Amino acid sequence: MSAFSIQLTNGCLPSDIEESDKEAFEALQKMGAIEEKHGLWKLSSLYRAGRLYIGKDSRGYVEAELKEQRDLMIEPDNLDKARHGDVVVVKRIIAKRGRASGKIVMIIEKAFLFTIAYTHKDESGNFQILNIRTGEPTNAVMEGMDLKAFHLGTVLKVDVDNDKVIEVLGNLADAKVDEKISLALYDRPDEFPPECIVQAKAVESEVTKAEHPDRVDLTDLDFCTIDPVTAKDFDDAIYFDLKNYILYVAIADVSHYVEYFTPIDKEAKKRGFTTYLPHKAFPMLPRQLSENICSLKPRVDRLAFVSKISLDKKTLKPYQEEFFEAVIHSKHRFNYDEVDAIIKTNTKEATGVVARLLTWLLPLQEITQRLHHERIKQGFDFRSEEIKLTIDANHLLVSTQIETGTPSHSLIEECMLLANQAAAKRFEGEGDGIFRIHEPPQLAKMETLLTELATIGLYVESYEDSPSLIRAVQKEAQKMGLAAEVDALIIKSMKQASYAAYNVGHFGLGFGHYSHFTSPIRRYSDLILHRLIKTQLRNDEQEAEYLLRNIEPLCARVSELEREEVKAEWDFRDRKFARWAATRIGEVFDAEIVEIGENNDAKAVLRTDVQGVAVHLRADSVMLFDRIRVRINEANIPQAVIMAEFVEKLSREATELS
Repeated sequence: MSAFSIQLTNGCLPSDIEESDKEAFEALQKMGAIEEKHGLWKLSSLYRAGRLYIGKDSRGYVEAELKEQRDLMIEPDNLDKARHGDVVVVKRIIAKRGRASGKIVMIIEKAFLFTIAYTHKDESGNFQILNIRTGEPTNAVMEGMDLKAFHLGTVLKVDVDNDKVIEVLGNLADAKVDEKISLALYDRPDEFPPECIVQAKAVESEVTKAEHPDRVDLTDLDFCTIDPVTAKDFDDAIYFDLKNYILYVAIADVSHYVEYFTPIDKEAKKRGFTTYLPHKAFPMLPRQLSENICSLKPRVDRLAFVSKISLDKKTLKPYQEEFFEAVIHSKHRFNYDEVDAIIKTNTKEATGVVARLLTWLLPLQEITQRLHHERIKQGFDFRSEEIKLTIDANHLLVSTQIETGTPSHSLIEECMLLANQAAAKRFEGEGDGIFRIHEPPQLAKMETLLTELATIGLYVESYEDSPSLIRAVQKEAQKMGLAAEVDALIIKSMKQASYAAYNVGHFGLGFGHYSHFTSPIRRYSDLILHRLIKTQLRNDEQEAEYLLRNIEPLCARVSELEREEVKAEWDFRDRKFARWAATRIGEVFDAEIVEIGENNDAKAVLRTDVQGVAVHLRADSVMLFDRIRVRINEANIPQAVIMAEFVEKLSREATELS
């Protein structure tokens, strides 16, 4: 469900409604679809809000949201102008056969506001406008302009309602257009509205400690940051009191600078997340905040929201967890590579500030190793590889590298996990907080995967539940040298992690309580959690009541925005791979089958210097995890898809020797 449909279903105040939804809210009031009950406006019993799904028979249905409800079927005549994926308000009616059906009375959120299309000529020379997602013909018109006058491959942003061209994005011949396509397809904005920039520029450029007497002064503590070499914003800094085993996790105090309903807050809620492409980040907050006053830069005072965690020296279990507003002064900025080198050599050659920091940083690294070891007894350690792309000035792919977890990454991760858990444990989990949840996988889904793995000779004889089955599968995969490949299939079989107001724990991490507290510069969920914790610290019941009345729709909103942000990053990556493949048509590569589809198609990952390139081919001659040779025969740049043909099967020994 969308955020607005959840508000309509659960009940809300008119003041809770986003500006973009107010017209629809007022129209629903006029038609009597919503009514006031106990001070809140909600849908009356004859109406329902939800996402529309349309099947191949042209009939639609809106899924039930409550156990006592049934899905509502929508006959084609009652769909109005709604399309698959739209969020709609439906009125229940009695169909001809006596079964409850529905009639759409309003579209409250369109699945697609615009289409990304491009100009093309088919093999017969006929001019076409093709949808870039599907490759199917679509329509586009531009006032005072014949679209045939554009060079073929011109990329257009087209209004879905009237087919008018909103914007010309560029041409497929220019690799720089990929960025615009990926951002547009998943509605990831680049530039900030002028009012946001005006507000951001009005924010103070430096922190004066004396102006914040109510904050805890931690400027004497030796905080430091550890981030990628290329990082421009620093969400978190850490300090460890080695004598007392107290961990301080200081987080940028974004909520101090971003107030409710301001232009920056509205835009941050709209974006939800920072989008990271290989060459550029598209931030959730204006750079005047994200890269300056909110960023925990070294050697300057900064406002922070601090999680102070006292650990038992023997068990490393937290026995006291506090949160408070503070002023910190980070003493040094490390990058991951530096810290990894220090850990590897256990260097004692450092001097000055760095030497002082290492007196607690190196012991903390050993402590976090113990924390990680204990954590995976309850959770899981899935082998996932993140591929980093390097592109040149013309936006063409130069190289790739696999980023794997290193000791420095693990050090920071374990510290952040402690802070995230501490934040989540402040809430009961019954609609009173924002949690990062990961639901346990259904045993039936895991057993389906087990059947699939049996085709490659991977068997598990005994297990009790999903966790024990997953561990057993991982153990067998390790023996077969297929740990990473099988982990990828396990992850695919599970539900995605998401945000929720009701806590069910985090299966993958093995945590009963978990949330996102540590990255408010780049995640709106963390900003909301900061605001919620501050209402507790200040006993501000009025603000807490507002936040919690809207927490469920907010969780739905940020979960959806996260999915769109990830899709944009993947789409951009695939476009770069497609352009790389277009220069290698006819070339033969070793590959490994990683997926067998239902329609006799397969996906293979090339084993080449450019890592992560996936190709599609017929599955006639291959099985899961087969090592094969393929020939690239097509690179569809508009749809970012690479097609290949099977050449021959290889023995695993042969590929390892090569």
